[in-house]
Amino acid sequence: MKTIQINNAVWKEGDYFVAQCLNIDISSFGDTKGEALSNLQEALELYFEDNEDPQITVIEKPEIVGSVLTYA
Repeated sequence: MKTIQINNAVWKEGDYFVAQCLNIDISSFGDTKGEALSNLQEALELYFEDNEDPQITVIEKPEIVGSVLTYA
């Protein structure tokens, strides 16, 4: 059994909470923050069960940085 450290982000989007893993391109949602994170955990477990060579991006000290974008 292996153990890895992962970073997740969670935010409110409309009526739901969205949870996104920053190390692996997987996300889930739920009615509460806890439910969204629990659903994400389940999705990650399934991902690792189904992949012999999972692709994991190492992210050290993630930071949320806001910016302004102007586009046409």
